[in-house]
Amino acid sequence: MSDTLIRLQGVNLKLADQQVLDQVDLSIHNNEIVTLVGPNGSGKTTLVRTLLGLLKPDSGEVWRAAKLRIGYMPQKLAVHETMPLTVFRFLRMVPNVTRESALAALTEVGAVKVIDSPIQRISGGELQRVLLARALLRQPQLLVLDEPVQGVDVNGQLELYELIAQVRKRYQCGVLMVSHDLHLVMKATDRVVCLNHHVCCSGHPEAVSEDPAFIELFGRTAANNLAVYHHQHDHQHDLHGCVLSPAQHQHGPHCKHHA
Repeated sequence: MSDTLIRLQGVNLKLADQQVLDQVDLSIHNNEIVTLVGPNGSGKTTLVRTLLGLLKPDSGEVWRAAKLRIGYMPQKLAVHETMPLTVFRFLRMVPNVTRESALAALTEVGAVKVIDSPIQRISGGELQRVLLARALLRQPQLLVLDEPVQGVDVNGQLELYELIAQVRKRYQCGVLMVSHDLHLVMKATDRVVCLNHHVCCSGHPEAVSEDPAFIELFGRTAANNLAVYHHQHDHQHDLHGCVLSPAQHQHGPHCKHHA
């Protein structure tokens, strides 16, 4: 397909003599959110590293669109406590970033207030937004988000999932998101891919939830949660997950609140 950003075909990879990826096929297209799920040790992070070109498969093909711009949000960021690194200096590690462009990216993700804060001192929710801002500074055609809500409470997770959906719409980019929180797979996900070293099943969340392979891995309760979870979000949180008062609320174009 002409809108294909990246495609893996028949990818095999062994690490320490263990088959981590086994005949994996995966493609991601423009303006599509794909959520990769699977149990711990199923090969999700290895698949992401292979997709990014950090690992070379033993066999199979990894095809990328010409000059594909990828924005990557890692699962974790470890910064030594003594390193004098502000959020702005961290963002400037992306080539050609100015203070103006850093401010614009942080504004877009709702974290502009932390631009001069030491990165070690910001909260988990703030850090995830900073990492997303860094990925967006690359003007990505493909966003790869490895556990983007890690270390964030449930309210903050919902805010981040909604932000990711807004980013996809704004940039018309493809999104590959790794998640283990099945009950919080957002309703905007176009496709779920279930991985357990090989692709067990894939498709729309409701279809995947009925697949015997998915039920065998996660159980009927998880399948029901994946299929029916809908969140009616009638309030807004700050970066720490606290509910904002009406006076603090930032009204967007689709907001149902009234000042």
